[in-house]
Amino acid sequence: MPLTHFLLLVLAVIVAAVLTLWVSFTAGVPEVALALVVLTAAAVIHLGHRNRHDHEG
Repeated sequence: MPLTHFLLLVLAVIVAAVLTLWVSFTAGVPEVALALVVLTAAAVIHLGHRNRHDHEG
């Protein structure tokens, strides 16, 4: 992957995160609720991929 594509991908992720935070804060979502949603989603993704490691052992 060329460096410019990688940097644009990183920039897109950062912009998406900023937009998500901005929309949630302007909509009045409490920070604790947002944190719980994010942690729950991370746990679900982690538990869903537990047995599919790319490495041996």
